[in-house]
Amino acid sequence: MSTLSELLLGPLEFGFMQNALLVSVVAAGVCGLLSSWLVLMGWSLMGEAVAHSILPGIVLAYIFGVPMAVGAFVFGMLAVALIGGISTSSTLKHDTVIGVVFTSLFALGLVLISRTPSQTHLQHILFGNVLGTSRTDLYQVLVLGALTAAVLLIKRRDFTLLAFDRTFAHTIGLSTAGLSAVLLMLLALTTVTALQTLGIILVVAMLVIPGATALLVTRTFGPMLAVASSSAVASAVVGVYASYWLDIATGGTIVLVQAAQFTAAYLFAPRKGLLGQAVRRHRPAAPRIDQASASTERTS
Repeated sequence: MSTLSELLLGPLEFGFMQNALLVSVVAAGVCGLLSSWLVLMGWSLMGEAVAHSILPGIVLAYIFGVPMAVGAFVFGMLAVALIGGISTSSTLKHDTVIGVVFTSLFALGLVLISRTPSQTHLQHILFGNVLGTSRTDLYQVLVLGALTAAVLLIKRRDFTLLAFDRTFAHTIGLSTAGLSAVLLMLLALTTVTALQTLGIILVVAMLVIPGATALLVTRTFGPMLAVASSSAVASAVVGVYASYWLDIATGGTIVLVQAAQFTAAYLFAPRKGLLGQAVRRHRPAAPRIDQASASTERTS
């Protein structure tokens, strides 16, 4: 018991571990919520686009001394606007436009990093630096995370209808364009929230894997939200502790734990898991009673 207590409570004696655990849990929980809608709507690539497109905004914010969250949010919304504008004004497919926009903006960010005198802090944005979370970073994540989660939960019925039947949502008077814009704005906010924990590169995983995991093990959307968020939070807690005791990268460890959860769901989910489907295919069919014979037996 003392060993277990030491494993769980020992790291929390340090302030940086308290900050790291709290910021990881908040960021992962919000990513888990949003990932459910992204997976159902087929917007996983959009999440990757926004996550990579905010890099130049972060670098410019660093150069001019303004909050990085501001620069990240501005460039995230710029990426969304560019993708929407080019898609509607050209014959290019949506995924092609996404690829052009996010790779171009990400390349711009890399060029700006190469010309920035101090690159250490900006490299943390790429790969995350959760153990270096300050109190200011923690408060920023708490505020942005609470705002994003509140909007998602308050408008969850409208967002869910948008995901399942966009035409019906429009028919009953919902502004599908407005809801999509709000959801994309929340995507940008969520990306900013998770930057400190995972970095730009790994935040994409937490915007996709929790929702994919939940989709494999649930049948309705309410439980899917709960499973996605709780699995993301669990991966954050396990990942932070494992990175501390094993002395490995925190962001990568969190994502690997989430990937392990997805693998388990992919293999062992009762209805959609690979092994469950194999068992059902090889299970002998129940004998069927011929209706005419059954009727004759009842008559006799």
